[in-house]
Parts: sequence; structure tokens; C-alpha cells
Amino acid sequence: MRQHIETLSIATPGRSMVEISHQIAERLAAAGVRDGLLTLFIRHTSASLTIQENADPDVQHDLLGALDRLAPEDAPYAHTMEGPDDMPAHIKSALTATSLAVPVSAGRMMLGTWQGIYVVEHRARPHSREIVLHFAGSLDRIGS
Repeated sequence: MRQHIETLSIATPGRSMVEISHQIAERLAAAGVRDGLLTLFIRHTSASLTIQENADPDVQHDLLGALDRLAPEDAPYAHTMEGPDDMPAHIKSALTATSLAVPVSAGRMMLGTWQGIYVVEHRARPHSREIVLHFAGSLDRIGS
């Protein structure tokens, strides 16, 4: 078994879901991965990762709306020093995922037909988010 690890930087436009499946697939191909398990980890507490439908953008709109209803900005939070969207962002991140595991076979992520991997930005302003990609399995390239 071999391993490959790298960090992917993703620019977010503010509160949104940014699909990163294509960027991840490109990184896996460049690393020469074959069969194994890809773990993704986001290095932030106010953004998260999810695997969700990528065919209808209304799904992302509805998910963001549901998260806003679960953690509204106008709730009486004690933590307010970083702005009204910060504590709700922490709650949304806790309700979703900071890491994902995706099987890889023949160099391809084994996502379903309508599945995509997303960075969910919970803050209002744009950010640069770091996602750690860790692959464990077989690699096509010796020494990788």
C-alpha cells in the first residue's frame, strides 16, 4: 500500500456550495492513484464538506436555506466577536462534515451518477479554504 497527500485550495464566493469533484479528480489523476480510499479533510471550523446531488442547483439552494433555518444569524449567541455569521457558521459546520471518505477504483472516485463533492461555505464573505486530500492504496507510479 502506498499513500499520497496534498492540499487543495478552494476560493469560495461567500455563502455557497462549491463543487470540487473535478479538481479532486484532476489531482488523483496527476498523482497516479489506482485503487484505494480517498479521505478529504477541510481545515476550517466555519466551512464544511458534503457529497450531494450535482444535477439540479435547486438542491444546493434548498440545503443552504435549511441550514440557515437551523442556525439563523439573529439568534442570541454568546460568540459574536467575529460577526453575526460566524457562530451560525460554526453550528452549520458541526451539523455537516469536516471529513469525507470516498472509495477509488481504477483511478476514479466511486461517486454515484448524480453525486458531487462540495465545499460548503457558511460565512457571508469570500474565503480561501484548504482541503487535505489523503489517498491510501495502490499508485500507478513507482516512488509516488
